[in-house]
Amino acid sequence: MKMLTAIIKPFKLDDVREALAEIGVQGITVTEVKGFGRQKGHTELYRGAEYVVDFLPKMKLELAIDDALLDQVIEAIIHVARTGKIGDGKIFVSDLEQAIRIRTGEIDTEAL
Repeated sequence: MKMLTAIIKPFKLDDVREALAEIGVQGITVTEVKGFGRQKGHTELYRGAEYVVDFLPKMKLELAIDDALLDQVIEAIIHVARTGKIGDGKIFVSDLEQAIRIRTGEIDTEAL
């Protein structure tokens, strides 16, 4: 099992969710986050005054997935979330030692 964390642009969330549902991903946790990478924010104009926006809005997706789906999930996220512009995001994959469904007590793959 793997824990996949993806940081994407907010307007891509619905497209990514639909793409993941099509390949059989049954659960996803989404958090509104702020951050910056290489783009290091940007400047905006508000009522004639210029100010720097250091942290940009992003969406953080967390998915616990079976190893067999890993490549499909990564490809789906990359294909749908890519705009070709700076700030498209990142995907992080880590090993998931154990998963337990609280309601039924199912463990590991059955819990997903």
